[in-house]
Amino acid sequence: QSFKLLGFLDVKNVPCARESVLYGSLGSLVMGLGHFLATSRVRRSCDFAAGGFICTMLGYWFYCRYNLAQQRIRQRMLREGMKNRILFEGSYLDPAKEQSGSERSDS
Repeated sequence: QSFKLLGFLDVKNVPCARESVLYGSLGSLVMGLGHFLATSRVRRSCDFAAGGFICTMLGYWFYCRYNLAQQRIRQRMLREGMKNRILFEGSYLDPAKEQSGSERSDS
């Protein structure tokens, strides 16, 4: 079953959403509890906890999405390289094929 955060963010199907929410909640706990232990002010600690959640969640969201985009670019480049390798294998355009001395002087 899918869980929607704020009614629009489908945590199950959106990449990086689940991890971002989990790390955000952990950041919230650490920031709020740390501030409470340091100052013993409950209301201000709740403010720090909310801020910690937002900052940690957004920070990990951008980090994860950036890495996902890089991974997709590498996959696309690898897929195109494999397609070209299959296409040019055995032809004179094959980069892995050793060229003899006469062929090198022609080109």
